[in-house]
Amino acid sequence: MSKELFDNVRALIEEIERAQPTTPEELEQFRIRYLGSKNVLKPLMGQIRHIPNEQKREYGRLVNQAKQLAERKYQELKEVVARAAEAAEGQDLDLTAPGEPLEQGAIHPLSTTLNRIVRIFERIGFTVAEEREIEDDWHNFTAMNTPEDHPARDMQDTYYLRDVPGMLLRTHTSSVQARVMTRQQPPIRIIAPGRVYRNETISARAHCQFHQVEGLYVDEGVSFADLKQTLLYFARQMFGPRVRIRMRPSYFPFTEPSAEMDVSCFICDAKGCNICKYTGWVEILGCGMVDPQVLENCGIDPTRYTGYAFGMGIERQAMLLYGINDIRLFFENDVRFLRQFRAAF
Repeated sequence: MSKELFDNVRALIEEIERAQPTTPEELEQFRIRYLGSKNVLKPLMGQIRHIPNEQKREYGRLVNQAKQLAERKYQELKEVVARAAEAAEGQDLDLTAPGEPLEQGAIHPLSTTLNRIVRIFERIGFTVAEEREIEDDWHNFTAMNTPEDHPARDMQDTYYLRDVPGMLLRTHTSSVQARVMTRQQPPIRIIAPGRVYRNETISARAHCQFHQVEGLYVDEGVSFADLKQTLLYFARQMFGPRVRIRMRPSYFPFTEPSAEMDVSCFICDAKGCNICKYTGWVEILGCGMVDPQVLENCGIDPTRYTGYAFGMGIERQAMLLYGINDIRLFFENDVRFLRQFRAAF
């Protein structure tokens, strides 16, 4: 009986030595047979009770030799089979075949337009100021000289936070100007880009969220002539050197005097088209001299300092630049629309 058991172990050792699995599947079968939870070596160890005492040590050593041989060979074969599999996978690749082109993205047209505006004003000394989109009533309205009974405060135009009294989604980036003026004394020369919100019916010409860039310059001796020259420079950098501007009297609570600024239609060269409604002029922004009350509200001496401010919608500038007739296209993420701007950097 003991001789038969010794022969069985020696036969398994030879079997392990002869085994040469070449694929991951064959290697897994090798592992299951010799090293798995129900491997063929376990029953042999259980047979040690049938071995005479003087031979048990030799028998146990032989069984352990078989087990160690199986473990060592499995580790060696695992590396060999893995390298063979990688080589075989590489052979399936045709390195001479043309590669698949990567899909090219693009900057969103609103981002492109905003970056262009920012670069223009940075060249003449303006710095970018950004602030929170959830704002309080004082910085959004009161500091900007907006009366308590002004329609802009009405729920129909402003998104108020239901559970936080006096807080709202900012309706313009003028709140950034208020925050800068309350913590910094002149000279101040900033532009304030950002997203704003108004409770409006969404249509081809209006949206409940849009983007603005507002500018502010406060210092000693700032005049309306400075404002006009700054905006003329902007218009020609933005729309072309032949563009002319005109200013029409208007009203804003935070500026006095106030004006709307038009540019000569650069699409039809002021001859008249559907973009300019056949007038030869296109409105692009509002502007004016900062009301002295606004300066006083923010802790700046209006007897010493004057300033001008202006504001424009980014969507409107982008619609003019790219000939887009529906503001909703900017927010729908339709790839058919966005793909048209791959080269618009």
